Amino acid sequence: QRAYQRFPDYVALIDDRKAVTYRELYFRAILLSQRFLALGVKPGDRVFIYAENSCEFFVAYFAILHVGAVLVPINIFLHVKELAFIVNDAQPHAIFVTSSLRGNIDALVEHNLVPALPHILTENDIDWTMAVPRLVEERFPHFTIKESGPDELSVLLYTSGTTGVPKGVMLSSRIIIANLEQTATRFMLCGLAKKERVFCVLPLFHAFAQHTCIWLPMVMGSAVIVIQKIERKLILDGLKHKPTVFFGFPALFGLLCIMKTAPLDTIKLFVSGADMLPDKIRIAFAMVYGRKICSGYGLTEAAPVVAVNHQNFDAATNVVGRPLLGINYKICDERGNLVKDGQIGLLWISGGNIMLGYYKAESATEQILRDGWLNTGDLATIDSTGMLAIQGRVKDVIIHKGFNIYPAEVENILLKYPSVIKAAVIGRDEPMAGQVPIAFVATRVPEEGLEDRLRELCAHNLAAYKIPRKFICLEDLPLNATGKVDKKKLSHFQ
Repeated sequence: QRAYQRFPDYVALIDDRKAVTYRELYFRAILLSQRFLALGVKPGDRVFIYAENSCEFFVAYFAILHVGAVLVPINIFLHVKELAFIVNDAQPHAIFVTSSLRGNIDALVEHNLVPALPHILTENDIDWTMAVPRLVEERFPHFTIKESGPDELSVLLYTSGTTGVPKGVMLSSRIIIANLEQTATRFMLCGLAKKERVFCVLPLFHAFAQHTCIWLPMVMGSAVIVIQKIERKLILDGLKHKPTVFFGFPALFGLLCIMKTAPLDTIKLFVSGADMLPDKIRIAFAMVYGRKICSGYGLTEAAPVVAVNHQNFDAATNVVGRPLLGINYKICDERGNLVKDGQIGLLWISGGNIMLGYYKAESATEQILRDGWLNTGDLATIDSTGMLAIQGRVKDVIIHKGFNIYPAEVENILLKYPSVIKAAVIGRDEPMAGQVPIAFVATRVPEEGLEDRLRELCAHNLAAYKIPRKFICLEDLPLNATGKVDKKKLSHFQ
């Protein structure tokens, strides 16, 4: 509502079919919110969005918040059983689903995975031509936005569940706005202002995309170029709208490198998040396009942005800069003691952007939230100037005869080999050694004798105990929705 009042005629959304102003977005959201009310949705009820990137996703996002319901965006790439778990856990009162995905929802009942489906709305159930101020105000003269407390549950974001069942991260309005203020302050230092054009190819169900492609543009009066999915043609079509800001993840920047001639001249800021940016991709991007990428770091439990390295583009790619204003951080050992500068330890953070907890999971919440501090589960270092460098996930660390092997270090070496385009290292249990590293690589083309060459490359760059015991070459590595290698799936190939 505030965005509509401040800049009603600014373009809010651009897709392959239309451009939508803030006025149109606001009144479309009102129109849909009244349908939710007609279905009996009350403040505090959970309402799902199960939709591809689209203008309708934005409309549904704000319509759900209009009625005071709890917004639950759902990963559209989940297996039907994972989807069923979330439906049974959150027990939504209604689901907004695009017609192209409706069959996945219906399959839940067909396979007896849920007892019954809640109320369902699709984009075809709404007459969008009615979403003009005069008509909406005539039909709903007493429209008001339902106000809820700043610390009440507002958005429920389910994690990917790569280490078990998905967990619902609970965020309040205060938490979301706190992180929005932190991020906006940092990006203003990068020269961002009103009326930017944000390239939205990140999946909108993800916390990173919601923060950078929904909330941030709303406060800046910026336009969002909405790309339905990650396909070369759709990306090239979207770039015709001359974006100025590009948020992505490493695999997406890798795709741009392969494309070689994407028109990126209008973009003044590139930011990579959601996973560690390999040196190979940053160097390739600089060589192909002559442009630099900022490394960022965050996690859903932190709403989600923690740090962005907006100044030092020449530092190692795992250096993500100083945390945002208002975020405190410390590096501890497994006993909770602070480690010295430069030593690897577990990253803990605190601030106004930390989640309320996990939904219906008090035990899991207690494991990572202590006295206002969040255990990120990430290994990191802090240098004497306060710069934060991410070293990998605690759960990924391979312990070999008492020595720690950090997969990210080995993966970066493997990516130095010219034909390797993706690499992942996981641990395999062995009775005598504890664990040994196993490497998976994807290459541009099959190559004879590749294992010997990779072993030699590692031997020239790594201690002997860090060299993978086995190299497995695949046509491609399985990725999740945000471009991270799904290491849980890789364990089946051992």
